[in-house]
Amino acid sequence: MKLLLLPGDGIGPEIADAAEAVLEALERVHPIGLEVERGLIGMEALRTDGITVSEATFGRAVAADGVILGPVSTADYPAPAQGGLNPSAEFRKRLDLYANIRPSRTRAGVPSLARSMDLVIVRENTEGFYADRTMHMGPGEFMPTPDLAIAMRKITRQGSERIGRAAAALAAGRRGKLAIVTKSNVLKVSDGLFRNAVQAAARDQAGLDIEEVLVDAMASLLVREPERFDVIVTSNMFGDILSNLAAELAGGLGVAGSLNAGDSCAVAQASHGSAPTLAGRNVANPAALILSTAMLIGWLGRRDGDEAAIDAAVRLEGAVDAALGTEAGRTPDLGGRATTRQAAEAVVAALGRSA
Repeated sequence: MKLLLLPGDGIGPEIADAAEAVLEALERVHPIGLEVERGLIGMEALRTDGITVSEATFGRAVAADGVILGPVSTADYPAPAQGGLNPSAEFRKRLDLYANIRPSRTRAGVPSLARSMDLVIVRENTEGFYADRTMHMGPGEFMPTPDLAIAMRKITRQGSERIGRAAAALAAGRRGKLAIVTKSNVLKVSDGLFRNAVQAAARDQAGLDIEEVLVDAMASLLVREPERFDVIVTSNMFGDILSNLAAELAGGLGVAGSLNAGDSCAVAQASHGSAPTLAGRNVANPAALILSTAMLIGWLGRRDGDEAAIDAAVRLEGAVDAALGTEAGRTPDLGGRATTRQAAEAVVAALGRSA
């Protein structure tokens, strides 16, 4: 299993080093043929290649089994014409990574606002209101006059059906509950299409308990009774917002793993940003990137029918849980004192105990 590791910007190189050290330990105690190669992305790639993500890097990504993408500082990039492409958006578009999968669950030892929760938000990743995912050419936002701005929203039946199938399959392997989140009482046409297409696709998965929840109600219910939900499927912008809310309830973005998946390839990417104020201080939490990597290994295992890889992913997530359950494995964002390297070492130690 060959993985391409792209460290990115800000805290990216530090947490990428931590993830690589953990993967080396995983391969020692639970061999699955892991090979990790590194590439350049973000500001370092801009300095070296004149572009934040080069064609050569895309080629290496396609040739690899999976990609681990570190956080990127897109706000600091120059215009795309000057080489400042958004790597996350480029991977999602070019590899058709239509499903953003973000679990949120409470963990022993991790301070959380929710008492108990274990849910997954499946977010449509290629359509919606976001301008860079709406148009083939040109922006999805425009200003007819200096005082009027208009944003185009794209919802297709095909895109809605495939995210519905992905969410339903995930729910079938968990507790069998699927919540479809829309604002179809107001956005009757676009969210009506999304709702109907997702429902039709989800019904092909037998035995699911399917409900529809309006997005404003879901924001309230996640705070009030998050334990009620299992798998939530929604459109791009709603999913972006709700998944951050769920992550904070479960302990914060530092433990929020995330996977961008298509039909044949996937990219692991932590939910948080590049945190430039923490860069170089050895205090950033590597857990989210490590958990994202575990998701990637598990996804590849299921794609290929590789039980050893599936088991390795479970062991890796378990080791992160074990490390977070000790003060030695918690970084300052979780009330601990561990450095980035020490947090990784705690995961490595937990892997050793699980061998």
